[in-house]
Amino acid sequence: MARPIITARALRRTYGRGASRFDALRGVDLDVDDGEALAIVGRSGSGKSTLMHLLALLDRPTAGRIDLDGHDTGALRGGALDRVRNRTFGFVFQQFFLSPGATVLENVVLPLEIAGLGARDRRRRGMEALERLELTDKARNRATDLSGGQKQRVAIARALVGSPRVIVADEPTGNLDSTTGAVVEDLLFGLNRERGITLLVVTHDAELAARCDRQVLLRDGLVAEAVAV
Repeated sequence: MARPIITARALRRTYGRGASRFDALRGVDLDVDDGEALAIVGRSGSGKSTLMHLLALLDRPTAGRIDLDGHDTGALRGGALDRVRNRTFGFVFQQFFLSPGATVLENVVLPLEIAGLGARDRRRRGMEALERLELTDKARNRATDLSGGQKQRVAIARALVGSPRVIVADEPTGNLDSTTGAVVEDLLFGLNRERGITLLVVTHDAELAARCDRQVLLRDGLVAEAVAV
């Protein structure tokens, strides 16, 4: 029986005060099972990205609790929070978020630099990640010299370099044409199946969501439906 790697209970996230107060999440309960591919879907403004940021420890809930491997993350602060997040999660975003003037290898090893690894270890692990994504020949290229599909593969290499247990992908194919998007999808689901990495996908794309094991539909800051695909 699958066990949750992430457990969220009664999550609320409120922005602003008084008349400008907005409840982005209004009491979300959710388990993310270790090794599953889970899609978070819903219309714009439903709370998808807010929930993703909370589950990945990029933001704190206004109320509620998030457990990682059964341990409450609410007390994590500063460097301890950074270390847990850096060790557990890899991130792939629609906008790539690559440093344009840096080389491909420098972009890939950034999480390892943040983690304090030495230059030799960073290079070794960065080149291993690029080899996995068939990008070793681009290691010295600038990010600006790459196509959209190559940039997203670099982003996936960067997500993998820290050996994460969870890859969080926010609209990972949103800026790609359908053919390139299919290649990126195959890479992500291949990592999920072959290496057991939990895949947490936020998407508007019904076809991408349908490839996941389960879909969670958000509506007005609440879980409206959770369906196994």
